[in-house]
Amino acid sequence: MNERKQHVINKAHQLFIDKGFQATSIQEIIDYSGISKGTFYNYFSSKNELLMAIFTYLSQRIEHERNELLIGQDISDIEIFTRQIELQMAFNRRNKLFALFEEVFVSNDPTLKEFLKRMQIMYLDWIFNRFVDIFGKNKRPFLLDCAIMFMGLMQHNIHFHFLAKESDANIKQVIRYSVKRIEKMVEEVENSGAQLLEPEILEKWLPDCNSSSHEMEKKLFHAILRLKKCVSVGEAQFKNNELLDFIQEEMLHSKTPRKFLIKSALASLNESPSAPFKQEMQKLEQLLEEFFPN
Repeated sequence: MNERKQHVINKAHQLFIDKGFQATSIQEIIDYSGISKGTFYNYFSSKNELLMAIFTYLSQRIEHERNELLIGQDISDIEIFTRQIELQMAFNRRNKLFALFEEVFVSNDPTLKEFLKRMQIMYLDWIFNRFVDIFGKNKRPFLLDCAIMFMGLMQHNIHFHFLAKESDANIKQVIRYSVKRIEKMVEEVENSGAQLLEPEILEKWLPDCNSSSHEMEKKLFHAILRLKKCVSVGEAQFKNNELLDFIQEEMLHSKTPRKFLIKSALASLNESPSAPFKQEMQKLEQLLEEFFPN
């Protein structure tokens, strides 16, 4: 995304936080961003499209921050998941996402509502896959139900805790309480053998995020995590981590990943003299060959 478009997204987000989405006009966004009306419509066809761009940008940011917490950690450690949820909730509050979600829910715009529903399902998909990491593939048939229950548990615990405590509410206490409950819940659901929804329904809800592409994303993510663990501290660490972040961003968030740029980044990474790093680089290159067979 070019810097000017990002600037408009940031300024509009701030206005939506201060005034609300419905109360902010396109002209106010144009004035606050210091752009022309033509520039605005060159980037966005409507205020609704701008709001969706804000949600998409914030979603990518929090995904990156959640993934950063996994670097060098055991993905099955439920404490890491707890910290990811704490990070997510703090991020949502800081960016006033709950207030923006509410405005979408009360609006009559079907496109915005559908977009937000998709975002919720993507979040559910993330929790489900983290539960598979934590509780194991043998429990997979029951983990979508557990992920749905966890989302409901978190939402209502937070809502009523804030209603009761107001300014004294402790968000981390609520999160940790809720995560602790889910451990027993998974065990009980598996023992009962009861199942409401099969995980395969996620493929129907997210048809462009099928299981094979998700598996590829997961392999890529863990390959990059292993490489980051091999990078030595210093200037080379900063440079190599930037290149690895670029490859991950290009592969996971670009509709048409630019193969020539990814190859250039790989060439720079291969300059590292570290033997363990070179071994992990070979695995990453093999993985990328699966994505770019020709």
